[in-house]
Amino acid sequence: MGSDQSEDHHSPLMRDFGDPQEDELFKRTGTIWTAIAHVITGVIGAGVLSLAWSTAQLGWVAGPVAMLVFAGITVLSANLLCDCYRSPDPEYGFTRCRSYTEAVKLHLGEKNKRICSVFLQESLCGGAIAYVITAAASMRAIQKSNCYHKEGEEAACEYKDTTYMLVFGGVQILASQIPDFHNMAWLSIVAAIMSFSYSSIGLALGAAKVIENGKVKGSIGGVPADNLAAKLWLVFQALGDIAFAYPYSAILLEIQDTLKSPPPENQIMKKASAAAIFITTFLYLSCGCFGYAAFGSDTPGNLLTGFGFYEPYWLVDFANACIVLHLIGGYQVYSQPVFAFVEGWLVGKFPNSGFVNNCHSLKLPFLPVPAFQLNPLRLCFRSGYVVSTTAIAMLFPYFNQVLGVLGALNFWPLTIYFPVEMYFLQKKIGAWTPKWILLKSFTIACLLVSIVALIGSIQGVISAKFS
Repeated sequence: MGSDQSEDHHSPLMRDFGDPQEDELFKRTGTIWTAIAHVITGVIGAGVLSLAWSTAQLGWVAGPVAMLVFAGITVLSANLLCDCYRSPDPEYGFTRCRSYTEAVKLHLGEKNKRICSVFLQESLCGGAIAYVITAAASMRAIQKSNCYHKEGEEAACEYKDTTYMLVFGGVQILASQIPDFHNMAWLSIVAAIMSFSYSSIGLALGAAKVIENGKVKGSIGGVPADNLAAKLWLVFQALGDIAFAYPYSAILLEIQDTLKSPPPENQIMKKASAAAIFITTFLYLSCGCFGYAAFGSDTPGNLLTGFGFYEPYWLVDFANACIVLHLIGGYQVYSQPVFAFVEGWLVGKFPNSGFVNNCHSLKLPFLPVPAFQLNPLRLCFRSGYVVSTTAIAMLFPYFNQVLGVLGALNFWPLTIYFPVEMYFLQKKIGAWTPKWILLKSFTIACLLVSIVALIGSIQGVISAKFS
């Protein structure tokens, strides 16, 4: 392994994009198809598996309506953010905002950028933690499915998540050495294919179960509870789960920064977002509704790992294997912006450090592949990050509750507040104008939903931890 300090061997992440000439020389090759793949990889993940349970808590009317409302909010938020990529003009502006925090700093100032950074990094880290929980549950479900097939459905096939979380973490330590979004389009495409596969299998199994039952289960009011307070906790948590399933504001501008132009990047990204959310919503409604129709009040928290389905066991195994493969890519989609943020800050802080900036060539023996460029900072920081997210997942392995907390905590600031405020400034919308009043009312309504969802989800985590 030898050292090479030439600029060509520096990670694209380490480039000085503050220099406009350097920024223009950097080659962007993304298309609408890679953008759709990135969005689907980031959106369809852990969240889709909880939607049958969420629909069961809300009932046949409120459940589907809630998913459609959150889909509309996500599209609106995405369109507002897409126009923040370039400034001052959203199509031809010379200044690029290559991340969410850069856009907030440019439009709203340093103070808002710092507040946003807290929510953004927590959102991305939380998404990675949720993916560790979900991947471990799917790996465990494969082993349980095989056990039930051999021993019968009444067998005591119980396995702990810890081993599977460690395995997933080990894979992510290797995958995290991918330099940045510009080098991982192939991973997102594979992950998107996997998401379609397991979502379609969940849909098909749910539909088959409904046919087998000969009726559609469920009710308008959803799953009954012992009292009103218990019902409200479950409804609030279900809203948090749906809030987690949709928004991808935290990674939108990083995805948009991979696109080549012309046509203008904001036009491509708006089309990609609309297409991806349409596809996502169709899958969400199908999985959520068929899952509830199949199991009614007994709908499991995780459609494919909660063992509503036992046979055909090989199809359940395949679906869970697809989930694991998808979440390998999904984990990276959520983690790459964190890597870019921390490593970019360290590059600015230590511009002359070889540990931070130099790459070393590592040639893998007996494999006909080019030498791998290994950066010491990337290896140490990213490995430590994976270890920390895995450890937190091991402490709180509660699927529905953790998703609800993350969704409720991040939905309002990242998907609603900052995009709307940036829109006001970019379009120079004055206070108390009709559009200002409408969007402010919309912001307040979403804040109230987020608060009740957060309260319900935190109560769920506490109950699960101490039960």
